Amino acid sequence: MRQQHGTRNGLTHRELPRGVGLLLAMALMNVALYLCLDQLFISPGRSTTDSRRCPPGYFRMGRMRNCSRWLSCEELRTEVRQLKRVGEGAVKRVFLSEWKEHKVALSRLTRLEMKEDFLHGLQMLKSLQSEHVVTLVGYCEEDGTILTEYHPLGSLSNLEETLNLSKYQDVNTWQHRLQLAMEYVSIINYLHHSPLGTRVMCDSNDLPKTLSQYLLTSNFSIVANDLDALPLVDHDSGVLIKCGHRELHGDFVAPEQLWPYGEDSPFQDDLMPSYNEKVDIWKIPDVSSFLLGHVEGSDMVRFHLFDIHKACKSQIPAERPTAQNVLDAYQRVFHSLRDTVMLQTKEML
Repeated sequence: MRQQHGTRNGLTHRELPRGVGLLLAMALMNVALYLCLDQLFISPGRSTTDSRRCPPGYFRMGRMRNCSRWLSCEELRTEVRQLKRVGEGAVKRVFLSEWKEHKVALSRLTRLEMKEDFLHGLQMLKSLQSEHVVTLVGYCEEDGTILTEYHPLGSLSNLEETLNLSKYQDVNTWQHRLQLAMEYVSIINYLHHSPLGTRVMCDSNDLPKTLSQYLLTSNFSIVANDLDALPLVDHDSGVLIKCGHRELHGDFVAPEQLWPYGEDSPFQDDLMPSYNEKVDIWKIPDVSSFLLGHVEGSDMVRFHLFDIHKACKSQIPAERPTAQNVLDAYQRVFHSLRDTVMLQTKEML
């Protein structure tokens, strides 16, 4: 006796109509697409959480599980292996080095007359350790050396060169670039409300110099690296600052940083008026424009940031927004554009 099989006109209890299966497959594809969209539009913020921060005087980097005490002079002399020079500035020379299989950056004071700036930068590094600042690994004032975490992508000046590499094409989008701009403004905001008071990023008299003060991490975050020139503004006591003792030129610096008495009157540092942290705000649009680049969608972002950037460029410092105001505006634009793109994508399904 032959076993009876289901025919084309009849379904067994395990079979589903083709239409139901197709709808189920489409639903699963939609879920997968939404998850991909959520992954693409990562909310602004850093992967490093406060719970991973070490107590003062300790550090952790890379795959280290536990916090270690900052390395001493003796440990720097005996445990750190210098490999090659990777940078040099007016104050220090930087070497790629190795410590217990970790790549680190060893900074050496180049000239004794710059020791005051060097020690100021070290004090800033020690006191401002946070997600916004490069990790301090150790230091030796006696030898004029500072050891920090090494970031192979280098300074923010290398951003375009890095993002043009094929392996980084997935992050070369307006979304990730706008997040970089938000991180830059977050750092400025942190410096303006730091544990050491209102600090101004003075090593920023042109765009290349400004970009060189920051590092691009392997997970495409930004950290401040060079803190040798962070003078204090104290509004309560009326203490203002001047970035250096030489005349500044160009439209990258804020108007109040320019010599106000005309070309017929020679520059004199003691006659140059002081100013406050609003000089950092003036420079934000130019730095952000560089970070946004010229990828698809970046001009759309610039259009939505026009009003806040116009406010940053006010000739009157008091009328410029605070760094927190700018950050809030950036976040509103990010979320608005994210929601718009996600809605348009969903409507196409």
